[in-house]
Amino acid sequence: MHCTDCGVPDNIQRSGVLFIKKDQVQEDWNYSSFEELEQLLQLQLLSQDDSSQILVKISSQRGYYAPDQLLDLVKNHDLLELIATNSFTTHFQPIIDLQKNDEIFAYECLLRPHWKGNPVPPFKLFEFARETNLHNYLDQKARESSIVSGSKQKIPTHVKLFINFLPSSIYNPEYCLQHTFKIVRENNISPDQLVFEVVESEKIHDIDHLESIFKTYKKSGMQVALDDVGAGYATLEVLEKLQPNFVKIDRDYISHCDTTLEKQLFLKSVINIATKLNIKVLAEGIERMEELQFCRDIGIHYGQGYLIGKPSPDTLSETMAF
Repeated sequence: MHCTDCGVPDNIQRSGVLFIKKDQVQEDWNYSSFEELEQLLQLQLLSQDDSSQILVKISSQRGYYAPDQLLDLVKNHDLLELIATNSFTTHFQPIIDLQKNDEIFAYECLLRPHWKGNPVPPFKLFEFARETNLHNYLDQKARESSIVSGSKQKIPTHVKLFINFLPSSIYNPEYCLQHTFKIVRENNISPDQLVFEVVESEKIHDIDHLESIFKTYKKSGMQVALDDVGAGYATLEVLEKLQPNFVKIDRDYISHCDTTLEKQLFLKSVINIATKLNIKVLAEGIERMEELQFCRDIGIHYGQGYLIGKPSPDTLSETMAF
């Protein structure tokens, strides 16, 4: 890969030439199908030993790979082409203001990949992208899709858009986020309408790096959110350092929160900490009216979930009825 894996991914041609480098010697093998290319790569894996270094590429690629890496790309050539051609759309899930007549407060933008007319599970696509070092490119294009789709919906300026991002895809916030900021300007969206939401909160180990990303978004007039907040990210010290505008409570803590004392105590502790830091709290995964009512009663600001509305290619009216 090139440019720290942020460049356009190389496509896998159905037929072409496989170049093999081994101990300073290069061999060329023609292939006429994906199956034949797989077989050639399998042979290279079988012939590899500890003393030899084999690198491979096909004629459509710019750089060399280890045989197992290229084999993974070949086996998933449909997912690779999906990413390369941006074959996905954005759906919108409503977020309501629980303390203000259930008005539509925001929409979360959710990626919906598709290939040759069939839906592809987003987690499958992102897992493949992560394993093949394409998650930076995919994450960037997902953010772009959300911004462009949100602009086309002509959503009122007071209704926010929550846009997911992977901190691990942003090496240098000042540099890596310039593409996103450019798309925002080109689509005439006010920066204060956008909330960029971490989607891997529980996997974050470098808090300083995340703090730097948050500061870069905020400096550009945007807001930030931590999602799936659990016990590890609900401490005063962590939230005080990161200073998110919003925290989203994981659905595991919301499910049957109206009847589970442990969950009730946790939710109330998050609200207490968030209130001290002027952070707004959002409950995810609301599926029962009792859960919604409990969240409203204890002072949670916003709600999201299938009870309120499922992800849809279209947005809704500005007020819900509960």
